[in-house]
Order: sequence, then C-alpha cells, then structure tokens
Amino acid sequence: MSNKGTAHGKKVFLVQRAFAEIEGDGHGPTAIARETGLDAATVYRILQDGVADETFVQMSNGRYRLGPGALRLSMQALAQTPDPDATHAVLDRLQRATGGLVAYYAVVGARRICTDYAIGDFDPRSIGIDPFELVRYSRSLRTGASGRVILAHMPAPIQEQVLAEPVPAGVGPGVIRDNERLIESLKEIRKAGFAVGRQECMPGWDSVSAPVMWGDTIHGSLLLWVRVDEMPEDPSPLVTATLTAAEMLSRLADVPWSPSSVA
Repeated sequence: MSNKGTAHGKKVFLVQRAFAEIEGDGHGPTAIARETGLDAATVYRILQDGVADETFVQMSNGRYRLGPGALRLSMQALAQTPDPDATHAVLDRLQRATGGLVAYYAVVGARRICTDYAIGDFDPRSIGIDPFELVRYSRSLRTGASGRVILAHMPAPIQEQVLAEPVPAGVGPGVIRDNERLIESLKEIRKAGFAVGRQECMPGWDSVSAPVMWGDTIHGSLLLWVRVDEMPEDPSPLVTATLTAAEMLSRLADVPWSPSSVA
C-alpha cells in the first residue's frame, strides 16, 4: 500500500474511533473534526463513504452514528475470542480454589449475559434459586458487582442509559439504588480494579467481581459468589483469586488459546 493509502486508512480509523470517544448518540462532521484533528471536509467524505457500506448511518438531523457494518465487525472480532473450553478451565479452577460459585458475564450492548459458569456439585434448587428470575434481574448493569464492574468501563452514553433504568425487582437488599452512590462505586472500581458486592443480586450471597479486558475495551466480568456466612471478614484472598483468574481470561482474549495457557 502506498503512503497515501496508509494515511487515508489512518484517517478512517480516527473517524471510527471518534464515535467511541465523543459523548452522545450522534455526531456531525465538525464535532468529529475537532476530536480527530482532521478537517471537516475530509471527515464528511469518510462519513459518506461509510454510509455506502453501512459502517455509518446518517441521521435526520445531519449527524451520523455507527451502523450495522460496524456491528458486523464487532461480532467478527468477538468470534475470535478464546475457545469456550479455555474460558471454562479458568472458571473451574477458580471454583475449586474458593469453593464458591463462579460465572462469566459477557457484554452485550448495554446488558450482560452469563455465557459460562462453574458451580461444582452445588444444586441451585437447594436454596430455591429460580434460574429464570436470576437471568431477568442480572441483565441490568446497575445490579450486582459483576454489572457494576462492566458499567465502570463502559462509555459515558451507555452509563447514562443504565443510570436511567429502574432497579429490577427481586434483587438483594444490598443493591445500590441511589445513582450518586452508584457513580461513586464506579470510580472506586476503576481505581481498585475489582468490586465486592454485599447481597446485591441475591439475599444471602456476597460476591467478588473483576473485569475481563480485551486491550482497553471491556469484554466481560468474572463473578465469584460466596454465601454470606462463608464470606471472610477480610475478603482479600478471594479478591486476589478472582483478579488472577480475570487477568488470565484477559490474556486469553489477546493471544491464541492452547491447553498450556491455563495449565
């Protein structure tokens, strides 16, 4: 590729990245030009080219937003993340080391979904857990340590969207209902690198959660559930174990998986 072509490619990348950096749902060429340092005419041409291949969508107010083409790229990228066997091996190791219940939540838009878990020989029916209810109120990113860990690393527009949501019914007594307290907890999570939940999702269960990152982007969260009466006064050992497992999952997102990676 010529230097001219390389330079143009970098400009296209800068425009695409601007949509993740600027707050708001849609942006005009002038705002993107300010963010990228490019001139507005160049930005406009890139946006129009992107509309043609559905990378961008032109809105009625003359602004632009990311389109289905960008979504296809993100889905292809996610498809290259670690093999499920690799992820489960890490979850299983954490479960055996702590005796708790372990789950992995992947980011799906402004929601999360449990894609894998390790619970040993624990029977959820023994404490009356309704899996359908658990899934319903665990979707919100404002609920529980695993949700807050993801929310802490999401862009401002998604944080605002989640903060505007009501707290789901049926959650635990420790859920953070006040938005100011929730925002402060997100700052603490970004600083500390983990979250501790006190009966947030389910009565009788505390939790520890850590982010799984793909470079600088949040990929999901690793969650360790522990019964309240088994949660140590100093949760540091559980925090360390969860952080170690989350860091391993983050590394697996960056490199091809092999059995030796989790040995």
